[in-house]
Amino acid sequence: MARALSVARVTVGPEREGEYLALVRDLASALHQRGQHLWLFRHPSDTGAFLEFREGDSASHTLRAPTGEESRLATELRRVAAYDAAAEELWLEVPLAEAHESS
Repeated sequence: MARALSVARVTVGPEREGEYLALVRDLASALHQRGQHLWLFRHPSDTGAFLEFREGDSASHTLRAPTGEESRLATELRRVAAYDAAAEELWLEVPLAEAHESS
């Protein structure tokens, strides 16, 4: 099954960073139960700027509804952090064997 990767740019105020990090940890744990992974990266010089990467099979990103816990955590994250709607993207894997065969 093909993999999918979603990327989101996030801005968090310094007063909410601890709460944000705890929520991301909880969401990563919930997603792990469904075979997904969540990675968080911090910008080295732009304080409060983060990138969230969520990876899993394409069906888990596009077909399966989030669990109740995932929905609750996503709502809480949007309460404490600003998600740039224009910066949320979904990318689908191109298996290299298929890419090679079509060239």
